[in-house]
Order: sequence, then structure tokens, then C-alpha cells
Amino acid sequence: MRCLAIAFLILNSAFCIGQKAEFSVDKSVFTFPKTKEGPVISHDYVITNTGDVPLIISDYKVSCPCTKVTLPEPIPPGKSAVMHVTFETKGKYYEQDRSIILSTNTKKGTEKVRFKVFVIPEDE
Repeated sequence: MRCLAIAFLILNSAFCIGQKAEFSVDKSVFTFPKTKEGPVISHDYVITNTGDVPLIISDYKVSCPCTKVTLPEPIPPGKSAVMHVTFETKGKYYEQDRSIILSTNTKKGTEKVRFKVFVIPEDE
């Protein structure tokens, strides 16, 4: 009986170690309407954890400090949360295509979302 209990614990531990959070987003590429240069624009991505353990987004990388991200708290399995993104349009012109690389506890380890916006220079 003791061997059976130990075998159960080992198998259960191995199964739990293999579990991962799974990242799903409502729209991985968001397109803003054409925007005149100057304002800070924002978008909320709805992220859902379709995995078996809490989804943790621990950090993010962007190509310039004009993009800021507010990361959600850990997302329980089957639940959703909002990730708030802002983009400073001042000094940006024409087509902007920005990626946000998220450090996560998913199988891939990173996830990506993007946004696009056409910024009309203030002198046009």
C-alpha cells in the first residue's frame, strides 16, 4: 500500500510539473484609427488563461519608451484580465507598427501582441 501511495505522489508531481499556463488574447494585432500627432492613445488587451495553472506575465519589452504597458496580476486558469497599453504619438509620423514582447510562464516563455496606428503629423 505504501508503494502505491509513493507511486501516486510521484506520478501526480510529474503531471503537475508539466502543466503550463496558456496565453490567449482577444485580438493579437490591434489597429487604432488614424490619429493626429500629439495625444497619448491607449488600448486594453483582454488576455485569457486557457491553461491549467495561473498565467504570470512578469515583464515586457518594447522598442521605444513611447510605449508603456500595465501588466495584469497573475491570471487564474479559465479567467481573463486586462493589459493596458499606452502609446505617445508626439514625434511619431505616419505608419507605426509596434510589438510588445511579454515574458510569461507559458510553454513558449514569451508571447507577442502588436498595435498599428497611422499618425498624421501635426503640421499636415
